[in-house]
Amino acid sequence: MKKPVADKQFELGVCYYPEHWPEDMWEDDYRRMVETGFTIVRMGEFAWSIFEPEEGSYQFGMFDRAIDLAHRHGLKVVLGTPTATPPAWLTEKYPEVLNVTYEGVTLQHGMRRHYNYSSPKYRELCAGIVSQMASHYGSHPGVAGWQIDNELNCEINEFYSESDHNAFREWLQRKYVTLEKLNEAWGAVFWNQSYTSWSQVYLPRPTPVPKQPNPHQALDEKRFISDNTISFAKIQADIIRAQAPDQWVTTNGLFGHLDSHELQDELLDFFSYDSYPQFSSIYYDPNEKNPLGDRSWSLSLSVVRSISSNYCIMEQQSGPGGWVNRMDMPSPKPGQMRLWTYQSIAHGADMVLYFRWRTATMGNEIYWHGLNDYHNLPNRRVREAAGIGRELAAAGKAIIGTRAEASVAILRDYDNEWDGEYDIWHGPFMWTSNKEWFKALQRQHIPTDIVYLRSKTTAKELARYQVLVYPHPAIMTDDTAAVLDEYVQQGGTLIFGCRTGYKDSRGQCYMRAFPGAAKELCGITVEEFTTVKGNRAPTSITWTHGDEALTGADAFNDILQVEQDTVEVMGRYATDYYAGKPAVTRNKRGKGEVWYYGAVFNEEAALRIIGSLNISSPAADWLELPAEVELQIRRSDTTSLTFLLNYNEASAEIVLKEPRTDLLTGQELSGKYTMEGFGVLVLQ
Repeated sequence: MKKPVADKQFELGVCYYPEHWPEDMWEDDYRRMVETGFTIVRMGEFAWSIFEPEEGSYQFGMFDRAIDLAHRHGLKVVLGTPTATPPAWLTEKYPEVLNVTYEGVTLQHGMRRHYNYSSPKYRELCAGIVSQMASHYGSHPGVAGWQIDNELNCEINEFYSESDHNAFREWLQRKYVTLEKLNEAWGAVFWNQSYTSWSQVYLPRPTPVPKQPNPHQALDEKRFISDNTISFAKIQADIIRAQAPDQWVTTNGLFGHLDSHELQDELLDFFSYDSYPQFSSIYYDPNEKNPLGDRSWSLSLSVVRSISSNYCIMEQQSGPGGWVNRMDMPSPKPGQMRLWTYQSIAHGADMVLYFRWRTATMGNEIYWHGLNDYHNLPNRRVREAAGIGRELAAAGKAIIGTRAEASVAILRDYDNEWDGEYDIWHGPFMWTSNKEWFKALQRQHIPTDIVYLRSKTTAKELARYQVLVYPHPAIMTDDTAAVLDEYVQQGGTLIFGCRTGYKDSRGQCYMRAFPGAAKELCGITVEEFTTVKGNRAPTSITWTHGDEALTGADAFNDILQVEQDTVEVMGRYATDYYAGKPAVTRNKRGKGEVWYYGAVFNEEAALRIIGSLNISSPAADWLELPAEVELQIRRSDTTSLTFLLNYNEASAEIVLKEPRTDLLTGQELSGKYTMEGFGVLVLQ
């Protein structure tokens, strides 16, 4: 049975690196952490050479003192396994553990994550250090749980060492058994790529056209990397479970080429995430219309919630951030750190640790500021954290264990994400449409889940949602289509975008009319299609209901043909050679309906569909909110909490038609109320 994130109190804490500071500073650090309201600290995830300075020689004295002292101050400890940074003695003695790039360049010691998961020697050495640590600390009363490694697949999520090629070959042999089946799955007859011996099979390697592997091989590569990463983590999880059965197990991150849902199901008590809302600004597309800014981080948190309904934030942004040469994020304005903390909590966090207690004075992260500055003197970030600590000490018990609630979900799946990294005919569209739908729903104050479709997903699980949006699932099996059809037949609403259903699980195109496996669901076929770029001017969609407004038909256009008399045309293309042709359709099917939108979604189009479906905010009857305020609901059998988050620096006026009590202040609110800039309310 999986252990909860928190069961007695909300856990608020901070990441701490005792090895970075003189030991005579620890006592004062811990004392001030407790005064700030912290209950938990994370340490150890980058300290392999301290635990094992020479192969087979283990030393625990420094961390014994650090953990014992934290425990005496009433602080719990999250202990990281240090396998994200193998020490210099290890990589010098066993260079086969190092990762290798696609071009064949060996990555050397000097940063982090410079190893590969496949090396038998590295797995053996990792098992050794984890076993020693788990044995030593598995019954320590101050250690609450373990973080496996650190940010699996961060920095780099491709692996091309000799060990990786060997492991990939073995993975393929288990999956396909025979070369005939492998050749069929990879379409190897094309360009004479057929294999006659397993020794000829490798991960993708350089070809005459750079980064241009067989697309079906590339899809299997991502599946292999995920399985291989999980098997690497499993070695550590199994050791900790055996030697520290009373302590929980998690890992942090959310990175590419990793089925985090499978990782959670198989290995973890709960999932952990590192939340840096200002990444939204770093990677901001200047061409994006009407962006959400740091509020868009709620979309990432919704993904985390799909993995683990209640989760830990292992690193919460607490200051300006960046490495010496990249990721130069500005300082949070007063109130923003509190806003981001409650953003994490609103979406399901029952534990939050700030990164970090004090800003590092050396290394690549000397500008990745924590709560305390280098000088260690009082500052406003520490004061803001202390205010949050006081609030959660009083109100946190009412929050933990409640779960986020939504009636709309955006569907995703790993196969389409991984295939779409390479296939530009559908991959980029998914990310655009996800964000545009999320914007539309956010500004209508409609909480939204992200749901990953998996082989074990059932129509019963999906039935809790009134509406499912599955923007561009190019890969769709008949089994997936059957589950979705059952959901619709029982009364659900399902919305597809262009490029739906035309590939099988191998990434090969069906010899069927598009949208392939989804054809019967939609009641239409795709007459033809075109990308919209270059000298092809964008067209618009004329909506055939209401005011017949025009919205853009972005990036790609499927020209639709109605095939069933249950289909209603909701919009037509306004210009180009396909002017007047169906662009948006709605098919009544059983008790539900299926929409097909023939382009890449934009916010305006999503709003048109939302209006047609009469979806509204769950708080619409008692609450009026401006667009800049996010609404999120967490609920249990006995508690309902409505989180309101103002992402604007300016104040925002809300109207409560019924009285509610703010959990954080105890104040009863009714009528007009002005939320301060970056303000937060948690209404009971």
